[in-house]
Amino acid sequence: MSVSGGNLPNRRTPSEERPPMFGPGAPVRRGPLGGHGPMGRGGPMAMMKGEKPRDFKGTMRKLIQYLGTYRLSIAIVLVFAIASTIFSIVGPKILGKATTKLFEGVMAQIAGTGTGIDFDYIGRILLTVLALYLASALFAYIQGWIMSGVSMDITYRFRRDIAAKINRLPLRYFDRTTHGEVLSRITNDVDTVNQTLSQSLTQIITSTTTLIGVLVMMFSISWQMTLVALLMVPLSLVIISVVIGRSQRYFKRQQDYLGHINGHIEETYGGHVVVKAFNGEAKSVQKFDGLNEVLYDSAWKSQFLSGLMMPVMGFVGNLGYVAVSILGGYLAVRGAITVGDIQAFIQYVRSFTQPITQIANISNVLQQTAAAAERVFEFLAEQEEIPDTANPVRLDDVKGQVEFRHVRFGYNPDKVVIKDFSALIKPGQKVAIVGPTGAGKTTLVKLLMRFYDVDSGAILVDGYDIRDFRREDLRKIFAMVLQDTWLFNGTIMENIRYGRPDATDEEVIAAARAAHVDHFVRTLPEGYNMVINEDASNISQGQMQLLTIARAILANPKILILDEATSSVDTRTEMLIQDAMYRLMEGRTAFIIAHRLSTIRNADLILVIRDGDIVEQGTQEELLARNGFYAELYNSQFERVAVA
Repeated sequence: MSVSGGNLPNRRTPSEERPPMFGPGAPVRRGPLGGHGPMGRGGPMAMMKGEKPRDFKGTMRKLIQYLGTYRLSIAIVLVFAIASTIFSIVGPKILGKATTKLFEGVMAQIAGTGTGIDFDYIGRILLTVLALYLASALFAYIQGWIMSGVSMDITYRFRRDIAAKINRLPLRYFDRTTHGEVLSRITNDVDTVNQTLSQSLTQIITSTTTLIGVLVMMFSISWQMTLVALLMVPLSLVIISVVIGRSQRYFKRQQDYLGHINGHIEETYGGHVVVKAFNGEAKSVQKFDGLNEVLYDSAWKSQFLSGLMMPVMGFVGNLGYVAVSILGGYLAVRGAITVGDIQAFIQYVRSFTQPITQIANISNVLQQTAAAAERVFEFLAEQEEIPDTANPVRLDDVKGQVEFRHVRFGYNPDKVVIKDFSALIKPGQKVAIVGPTGAGKTTLVKLLMRFYDVDSGAILVDGYDIRDFRREDLRKIFAMVLQDTWLFNGTIMENIRYGRPDATDEEVIAAARAAHVDHFVRTLPEGYNMVINEDASNISQGQMQLLTIARAILANPKILILDEATSSVDTRTEMLIQDAMYRLMEGRTAFIIAHRLSTIRNADLILVIRDGDIVEQGTQEELLARNGFYAELYNSQFERVAVA
């Protein structure tokens, strides 16, 4: 997403009840398992206070290793670049012979001692030089074409590796990193590496070859003038080191804050309704301006310092040019050097300072490349999910029994959410999970789906530890219907089929009928082919919920996870949703995260969670008869209704 203004009123800290999740095809509506985490790596303020120095050498070493696949292509580029450079370097030396011959002919005519100018000889020289320059241009074109292909392939590999990495990262990473930060690495940072790599690598080869070749040619003409020209090198190196030292940290900060702003904006546009509802526009703009100010400051400083290189190096080069011209004139008067050699040497001086300037500019570009590449490699080096077991369990006939055995878990090591949770759910039971906000209800769901792994204890499905399943196989056993719906930008048919991609149209429509979706879909202009827009605003909340139930019915799971989702719809739609859910639960083990206790009276088992532990369990009649914590929660809801 491109950089522009906006931000949510306040970033919310991921709570136990709604920790964030990110994955490919981020849903339009994010439920209890979705959302945004705080800005990664300490956030913008941490960056403003101070930055750790970048590992430039380590990053470039990794980048070179990444280029190892292209050894042959790079070797060809190297040969062609050297050949192109050599042809262009030899040109001035040969052209100097034509200048000398022309000068001698003119001087002979003036003195009246010669036969005139040898135009045949000069013509042959010019044709030779033209052939050299054409060959040089051809080789330069070929090596540029090959290098462009290499750089684009590296870009493809980077993006492919990042996309694959996203699927292997644990949710903990996205708890502390915004979507925009991740997107910035796959777009801005990879683009920066691509744009600079295709130019810088060949330019390094060309500039180094030019520098060495020109130096050899200069010594072959006059060692005295060469030493004078070399006096400019130390001055050039001092200027380069000063500029690089100052610009390095600004390039690093520029890339970091580009990611911060993209994360900031992605979050803002995802919640623009909230921003407007709470009059957060002013605060949004203020926060954006703060981030943008740092980005602007670092960007213009890095570009300004980088831009200084050419004019300053040009000035140093002109000093060397003047010194060489004076010394060359003196040596020519003494007969120690020919006029053609002076003309060639002056061209070489120009060619000598140019690669130094190019290398200086490349050094600045490489700082930006390293800053971007470092962020990409940091992402690729993030700790991944625990790999699936080498010998996974495969159940042909899932019964649906679930057991929590002394489960202990915390999102952070110092904050335990589930302390010692044990429960046995038999196949086909309807289990309601109730408790106050933050008690651990949604955490149990995420542990069941293995979005997170338990710290100790075990969760078993049909007697097997869920860690002995492949994640893909485990999640096929489950289907989720959440309070906040997950719908994607696509047709209604595609959204329902997401539950089982290989389902036929007839199976999708059958699932839609079972979920009371078919009737309202056929009243829409394009029916099942109607496209749900980006924020799903072209259908109602109740219709969205019914679509997610149809998706779960199509998936035909053995175990269901239901987040009671009828609090924001009208009475008739609520009845439809409840009926669709009852149909969905038939013959299946179901976990129901209950918010309104009056809706779970028919549950086979109610687990009452408080501070991460089961404090009570039983049917509704049994729990009310005990007059304990559940009875207190149940009665408090009716007291609130009565007061209202």
